[in-house]
Amino acid sequence: MNRGNRATRGALAAVGVAAAVALTITGCTAPKPAPSETGAAGGALVVGVTSDPDTLFPWKATQFQAVNVLQNLYGTLTEFDADLEVVPGLAESWDVSEDGLTVTLHLREGVTYADGSTFGSEDVKFSLEAIKNEATAAVSRTSLASVAAVEAPDEHTVVLTLTSPDAALPANLAVINMAILSADDTEAALNTTPNGTGPFVLDDRKASQSLTLAKNDAYWGDAAKLDTVEFRVIPDESSIVSAMQSGNVQLAVFDDPLVAQTAASGTVTVEETPQLSYHALQLNARRGDLADVNVRLAIQCAIDRQEVLDTAALGEGEVTGPITSPAYRSDASARPCPERDLDKAADYLDEAGKSAGVTIKTIVSQGEYATSVNEAQNLKAQLAEANITLEIEVLESGAFVDRWIAADFDAAVALNGGRPDPDGMYGRYFTSTGNLNQVAGYSSPELDALFAEGKQSADPEERKDIYEQVSDHLEDNAAWIWLFTSYTYTAAASNVQGFTPMVNGSLQYLRTTTVN
Repeated sequence: MNRGNRATRGALAAVGVAAAVALTITGCTAPKPAPSETGAAGGALVVGVTSDPDTLFPWKATQFQAVNVLQNLYGTLTEFDADLEVVPGLAESWDVSEDGLTVTLHLREGVTYADGSTFGSEDVKFSLEAIKNEATAAVSRTSLASVAAVEAPDEHTVVLTLTSPDAALPANLAVINMAILSADDTEAALNTTPNGTGPFVLDDRKASQSLTLAKNDAYWGDAAKLDTVEFRVIPDESSIVSAMQSGNVQLAVFDDPLVAQTAASGTVTVEETPQLSYHALQLNARRGDLADVNVRLAIQCAIDRQEVLDTAALGEGEVTGPITSPAYRSDASARPCPERDLDKAADYLDEAGKSAGVTIKTIVSQGEYATSVNEAQNLKAQLAEANITLEIEVLESGAFVDRWIAADFDAAVALNGGRPDPDGMYGRYFTSTGNLNQVAGYSSPELDALFAEGKQSADPEERKDIYEQVSDHLEDNAAWIWLFTSYTYTAAASNVQGFTPMVNGSLQYLRTTTVN
């Protein structure tokens, strides 16, 4: 296994600087990055995964497996390259007015959907307006909060009128939850037959067994090199290793470092990639005892985060604060109780009038990521020493997502995807009008003002100061308990070439992958 931790962390920091520059809302005509040169085109790749996608509708996808599939089926107006710089996607360039209130998108010509219909400005207008519509329940609705109007003056032009400048908009448009759908499609239809503009199309699906993609010969960019990619559902990561060793699976992404160690062999290489995603104990500050900030601070002080990391992930990662975006990364030592302090935890419980202890019902997913249950058990053991009882309810991945989206929990042990820009990462959670604020369970006028300032400023240093204040506010109020960031481990058979792992967990470079 590649153990270059210091090197990868340094590279990630460099990525953050580049990404911060790319996020400034200015005109853009940068070329789409060319795929790496690999072996001959053709062939079939089998990717081992632990769960079946819980949805094929991109505007509502939160499960990691669903996101990984949909990234290869659909297109977005902007994209991230391997360095997380914002580059053109379905919009080949864009201009911004001097006052920052008008963004004009120039769309690619000759782009078609999987069903053969033509992509155009009406599809963009339809998609953005639908995402903004609260009734759609799109998970990234808040990312378009600054967009007051969407106009399509001609087939290849879209004009966005903003209520205020939005430095985060180019990056927010790049996530798959912002996929541009055909104006003729419906959620029900797309959950059965995806219809995107991506490098692959859906070829076959066997529920809870496999999902197979085929190369989209009409893709607007460089055609995918593989003929097919099959995502084969194998519920246990160790079983995926066995399938790789027998040659039945050629690629897999693990989050359990111990499993990754067993995968490495003469025929399988393993590459370690730091991630923007973060592990957290999410608290619903509007329910029961958790409505008291002192109870939340008691939980924060009673946890040794390094112990959770060591127990659940063999120490492979770093203790983190709220913001993992490299250019804005939180200082984990700046929080109340950066080290475990049971005496202070007891003081906070006394202040809350709960010296006899509290009980917190906690949900945890089994199957979506490998370390979840171990994290929950370690948290339970630690908190028990502070008279805080975690009642753990282990749920199948789909059931967990349903409960999580509905905010039907007191606390949740969760792995959340990170983003290069802090607004896209947390604006939808911790602003009072955020579409996932019910899930976050916390907001404040101070946070609303800070997030507004962060979007309106295009100055990287000014934004860094703003999001440092956001991080401090979240930690000082123990909105959630941020634990650690970890790694993904990409295992590939020796005949697989051209795949580039990304720090945001994207599998978008399946389009450049070959199997010799």
